[in-house]
Amino acid sequence: MKHMLLKLGSVFASLALMVTALNVNTTCMLFVHQPKLPDNARKLRQF
Repeated sequence: MKHMLLKLGSVFASLALMVTALNVNTTCMLFVHQPKLPDNARKLRQF
């Protein structure tokens, strides 16, 4: 059981990293609502 929880934890962590990287590299289509990103998320920028 513990092994399965560790495996699921790593899957969720990698999913969270991919979602954060996608969020950093895109902008909101509605210019009035662009949420402020944390400073650590700016390191994931591709441009």
